[in-house]
Amino acid sequence: MTISRRKFLNMAASATLPALPGIARAQTYPARPITLVAPFPAGGPVDTICRILGEHMHASLGQPVLVENTAGAAGSLGVGRVARAAPDGYTLIVGQWSTHVANAAIYKLPYDTLTDFEPIALLSSNPGLIVGRKNLPANDLKELIAWLKANPEKATQGTQGIGGVGHIAGIFFQRETGTRYQFIPYRGGTPMMQDLLAGQVDMLIDTPTLSAPQIRAGAIKGYAVMSKTRLAAVPDLPTVDEAGVPGLYLLQWNAVWAPKGTPHDIVMKLNQAIVRAIADPSVRQRLADLGQTIYPADQQTPEALAAFQKAEMEKWGPIIASANIKVE
Repeated sequence: MTISRRKFLNMAASATLPALPGIARAQTYPARPITLVAPFPAGGPVDTICRILGEHMHASLGQPVLVENTAGAAGSLGVGRVARAAPDGYTLIVGQWSTHVANAAIYKLPYDTLTDFEPIALLSSNPGLIVGRKNLPANDLKELIAWLKANPEKATQGTQGIGGVGHIAGIFFQRETGTRYQFIPYRGGTPMMQDLLAGQVDMLIDTPTLSAPQIRAGAIKGYAVMSKTRLAAVPDLPTVDEAGVPGLYLLQWNAVWAPKGTPHDIVMKLNQAIVRAIADPSVRQRLADLGQTIYPADQQTPEALAAFQKAEMEKWGPIIASANIKVE
């Protein structure tokens, strides 16, 4: 029996396709829009990062990247939505330290933040800033600690609620410095900052988004950046190492995950699109304007994110547990 050349080539091509499912899938993905879930309300830092990222991922992937705000329960509603999504690369979560580290130690979650997701890429971070009211007697971090020790339980730190990043940062600060003071919860960052400006609360451990402009304006006192390096938004503010309390680090970092079981080739295609996006000079500038620092290239891999998240959970889990922070 004679087989034509065209039929032979078609048969040969068909025979090879089942052996290369990853390659075929990578070539066809994505075939429709991708959703980035922001687990916080529109207009906040995570939502803004999602929108900046989505705009530039679109260029690499050739499909729209849509942002969906699924807010509530300290971010756990949005994270849970992605944990239950199909592992096909079309629904991703842009989470952070609070959603993927702190919440696991505070809440009873219907998912596991380590095992129910595929790490894709570590994006950026912004450090906590230790700041105080303008007329606080202390002029540097060592003086602040001395003043707090001289006035035990009298000073106040504003927070955005029990279990929030500022609250946990304050517990960490107290533990490392041997100080004790009161926490004053607020419903949001704006009223908290308003009370600091009015002198109604003594200090905050806050993100650069709210605090950096007020430090630059001279409206509040800046004491230290809780990281190893200074922050471009407030370049004159010393690090905690420089200010005399080495190792007092707190980073509110951001990263991207997919549901557990998402194929490796899709994870890598998404990783490449994200890495290209955050390498873009305009993206880097927009993130810098938000007080964000982009991680080095060797920390942008899925493996690096997995190791980093695990280390963060091992660090902060015991701190949160020792403070008995539980929110039902």
